Amino acid sequence: MCRNIKTLYNFEPPATHEEIRAASLQFVRKLSGYNTPSKANEAVFNRAIDEIYEVAHRLLHDLETQAPPRDREVEAQKARERAAHRFGPRTAEG
Repeated sequence: MCRNIKTLYNFEPPATHEEIRAASLQFVRKLSGYNTPSKANEAVFNRAIDEIYEVAHRLLHDLETQAPPRDREVEAQKARERAAHRFGPRTAEG
């Protein structure tokens, strides 16, 4: 799984259209191996992003769960703690 694609389901507030589109872009980049496509592939690349966005949007809105929504800030803090444990604390120097 691409590390830049984050889980978007079952959060409060729900995933935005921009977050879904960003995940779609990352998915297409990962599959194609292109960060930016050539002019010859630009239309195909953009069409793939649009199609994946539509499917992802539908998926996120159609899924059902009994679990309570997760809090974005709580999950972000957990991720920072995992990263600090794994890589050490970040410093101002980088």
